Amino acid sequence: MDLGEKKCKPCEGGTPPLELNEIEEYKKHIKEDWKVEGNKKISKEYSFDNFKKTMDFVNKVAVLAEEEGHHPDMHVYYGKVIIELSTHAIGGLSENDFIMAHKIDQV
Repeated sequence: MDLGEKKCKPCEGGTPPLELNEIEEYKKHIKEDWKVEGNKKISKEYSFDNFKKTMDFVNKVAVLAEEEGHHPDMHVYYGKVIIELSTHAIGGLSENDFIMAHKIDQV
């Protein structure tokens, strides 16, 4: 499974979130430092030397999110960004969240 080759697809309410066993399989295809919080969200913290580098990263992630049509929650600090991914329409995790995690790590 190459998540980098996939595109996010719109999720509709009524689609079930991923089961824990499916989440474990997807987790094998993203970097180990992504934290899985139940079947609700995944998150990762990125550190930077200064505010400019932090904002450069945030802006690149914003462009990627627009291209994919799947938008993370981003908590921005001087030298740190915490990214949280969840598919709000289904109240949990979808393949889109893991596609975005993989692509964000390529930024």
